[in-house]
Amino acid sequence: MLVIVAPGQGAQTPGFLTPWLEDPAFAARMEWLSTVAGIDLIDYGTNADAETIRATEIAQPLLVATGLVAALQLFPQPADAFAKIGAVAGHSVGEITAAAGARAISAEQAMVLVRERGKAMAEAAAKTPTGMTAVLGGDREEVLAAIEKHGLTPANDNGPGQIVAAGTLEQLEAFAADPPAKARLMPLSVAGAFHTKHMEPAVGHLARLAQSVSTHDPRTRLISNKDGQIVHDGAKALERIVGQIASPVRWDLCLDTMSNIGVTGILEMPPAGTLTGIAKRALKGVETFALKTPDQLEDARAFVEKHGEANPIETTPTWRMVVAPAKGTFKLSEQVSGLDLIPAGTEIGAIASLRDTIAITSAHGGEVIEWLVEDGDLVSPGQPLLRLHPTGVHHS
Repeated sequence: MLVIVAPGQGAQTPGFLTPWLEDPAFAARMEWLSTVAGIDLIDYGTNADAETIRATEIAQPLLVATGLVAALQLFPQPADAFAKIGAVAGHSVGEITAAAGARAISAEQAMVLVRERGKAMAEAAAKTPTGMTAVLGGDREEVLAAIEKHGLTPANDNGPGQIVAAGTLEQLEAFAADPPAKARLMPLSVAGAFHTKHMEPAVGHLARLAQSVSTHDPRTRLISNKDGQIVHDGAKALERIVGQIASPVRWDLCLDTMSNIGVTGILEMPPAGTLTGIAKRALKGVETFALKTPDQLEDARAFVEKHGEANPIETTPTWRMVVAPAKGTFKLSEQVSGLDLIPAGTEIGAIASLRDTIAITSAHGGEVIEWLVEDGDLVSPGQPLLRLHPTGVHHS
């Protein structure tokens, strides 16, 4: 089972685009996405120094564009890719890369969204001096308690031994003076407290723009940063990407989901290394591949062939699929039992896990073709539950 992941801010390094641009097709696509974003990404990815590309409004579009164009180098026939990719996920802004890669939104929509996200987050960060500090090691509960004690937010929970605390600079200074036992603190070079309430102004701006973005159901399982759930409704995926600007990145829960679906190989899009590093520590026995330069493309394709297997989500346009967002026991809702026609927005049941119970609604209405599970069945994340045929709408 192959999972493709896209890194977030901080993965960029000066000149990382240079070797990729030797390929005329890569250069032409980067030029196109630069035009869409209104930013000279080629110049920033080759000539700019670390300080320049650290700026939120530069780093974010640069990362998303690179991931999307590199994916086309890896999979020259994108349609074939979905027969091999079990799931996709992205850390923070990388979730936009993942959503576009899964065809929930187009590359052009992704570039406009990420440009506006970066600008809005930079503006929000400029209002109050805020920052982020990585907490490495220590006891998880003690670390979380210390973060809470100082009024900070655990903005990124990246799995065992790595939590990022975020808040005002004064809060972070007090935290540094009173750190949790056996933990090492590492201030991050970011412009502000991302994924906290300090970013709420940016959410409002992006939410208004998102109303005009047309979405499609993802072509493969899309694992959400918010809670590690599988999202198989394009509108919901976009809504989560918007809200996530001001809420923590639960990469630990994304890793749990990868484990639950039986991941054997994780391939990270360039500029790679961060997420494969986390996966090596968190998912023992899972092979990783960090795609950094184009001379690795042949090896990356071999890695895809080794781990690739068809994902369970059929993409035939005449079907609508309702899939399980998480692992657990499926409980059928009494109101749909025996129904032949299900209206849009109907609650079809719930998934009960050790952690919580998640209601499942059918985003699209339609005629029931077949139930793929029964009441009381154990299901895995992204497992199809119900097939519907759209009624009264023409789907091309």
